[in-house]
Amino acid sequence: MLNKILCVDDATDIRAVLQIALEMIGGFELCLCASGKEAVEKAPNFKPDLIVLDVLMPEMSGPETLKALREMDQLAEIPVIFMTGQNQLNEIEALTQQGSIGVITKPFQPTELANQIKALWTQRPEA
Repeated sequence: MLNKILCVDDATDIRAVLQIALEMIGGFELCLCASGKEAVEKAPNFKPDLIVLDVLMPEMSGPETLKALREMDQLAEIPVIFMTGQNQLNEIEALTQQGSIGVITKPFQPTELANQIKALWTQRPEA
């Protein structure tokens, strides 16, 4: 069951929109992180059902953050969705091959985001 989402994005405005779209509209419990490092610190205690990762972040990119999270036993199998401003098909395919269940492109519709995430969640192979 999808209840708890760890969202990682370095942009303050995107985190604010994620909070409105996923917590207020979607009804999910969120842990918002401003960096990959913060996500690696908070994720084990938060125990997310799903991780939403921005791709381009300073210090630790989304893929680097995913690699660090996957090294923790309790997070190794948690489904991940990448968010990116890159719209090219080859970029999206590369992100999917890194183990994500999907990619959401920015800009996204805040009112539709919770439904997009629920759709990706139910379409994942282990669902």
